[in-house]
Amino acid sequence: MSAQGATGGADPDQAPKSRLFYGWYIVATVFVVQTVSCGLIFYNLSIVLKAFVAENGFSVSAVSAATSSFFLAGGVFGLGVGWAMDRYDPRIIMTFGAICSAIALASAGHVTELWQLYAFYILFGMGNAAVAVIPGTTIVARWFTRERSRAIAYASTGLSLGGIVFTPISVTLIQNIGLGQAAYWLALMLVVGTVPILWMFLKPDPASMGLGPDGDAPTLGEDGRIKAPDGVAFGDAIRSRFFILFTSAYVFSMMAQVGCLAHQFRLVSTRTGDDHVAALAVSVMAAASIAGRLVGGSVLSRVSSKRYLQAVFILQAVSFVAFAYAEGTTALLIVSVMFGATVGNLQMMQPLMMAEAFGLKAYARILSLAQMITTCANAAGPLLIGLLYERSGGYLVAYLCIAVASVIGIASLTASGPVRALIDKPQN
Repeated sequence: MSAQGATGGADPDQAPKSRLFYGWYIVATVFVVQTVSCGLIFYNLSIVLKAFVAENGFSVSAVSAATSSFFLAGGVFGLGVGWAMDRYDPRIIMTFGAICSAIALASAGHVTELWQLYAFYILFGMGNAAVAVIPGTTIVARWFTRERSRAIAYASTGLSLGGIVFTPISVTLIQNIGLGQAAYWLALMLVVGTVPILWMFLKPDPASMGLGPDGDAPTLGEDGRIKAPDGVAFGDAIRSRFFILFTSAYVFSMMAQVGCLAHQFRLVSTRTGDDHVAALAVSVMAAASIAGRLVGGSVLSRVSSKRYLQAVFILQAVSFVAFAYAEGTTALLIVSVMFGATVGNLQMMQPLMMAEAFGLKAYARILSLAQMITTCANAAGPLLIGLLYERSGGYLVAYLCIAVASVIGIASLTASGPVRALIDKPQN
């Protein structure tokens, strides 16, 4: 089944009407899938990191290095996901991702050797790439034009809600029955919470239902078939100044964010001596991420996307400096809220601004390449913090270093130029 949808010669005047545009059901579906998948994959990274150290005897630096392979594998495999999204039913791709991640998660209790640790994270990363951001965002972007920022904000809120819902569940299960037994239950939750809803509700694009984006009548070509989405060609996009510098900004800023996310649970647990406080810090961070994302979806209708993202980058740098010095439960929770407000926005703004800059013609491939570059660089984040932690005897130096990385990201974003410079260029 082509991801570009149906090709029948639908009459615009006869386009199906409904009280609620089906695109909002797509948003709800992606929201649920990302809540479950992100909660049990991405947010579990920091919890599993601690469990591997405490239960399986690995060092912090060894697990941090292996965690980096999660991002490397996800980034490289994501290129294939972007290619497949233009050719195959996205339900097949996302189901593969969910099952792949579940298999990895179920094996966590059997990881005793270093090679097994790397195999776990590589498989986990491949599954995450196929079930989460690239397919979910691509599908939502296809269904909306005018309401795209709001739709992506709502759908991607699941990325943060997953941390609130599943972090306490993961921590409690691992503490009560150990990583080995808990992993089976978490893997089952992942499959049951994603695969059925994908096959019941997900559709690849509005054309597959004889609709246009935002519920408008579809635009037909001279042959009477629904026209393919407009936009910038893949080759032109990836050579553009905006793509290169915008992606560079994300390399540094997301490397810092991912490093912080991977170590946040352990940082708070170490400084407070309480795993439940650490779980609460992750949860309030995720809650702040949701609030920030929803605020962003509303504010972006009135504010330049680039100016908004610059403000988010600045707040992230300030948060890392605050984490470096924060001690005590109250201070750590406050900083977690500050950091959380940036997490959701950074995750939302890259796919949103890629669509704004380059349109939908080659969107999945452009986004997957940007994500591959960013994600491979992200792999350095957990490793960098882990090494600096062990060398300096604490998290102070590590968090000051990732604050510097955020500042470099701000400079790259500022130099990237107008967001729509290429797509607004007159075409010959």
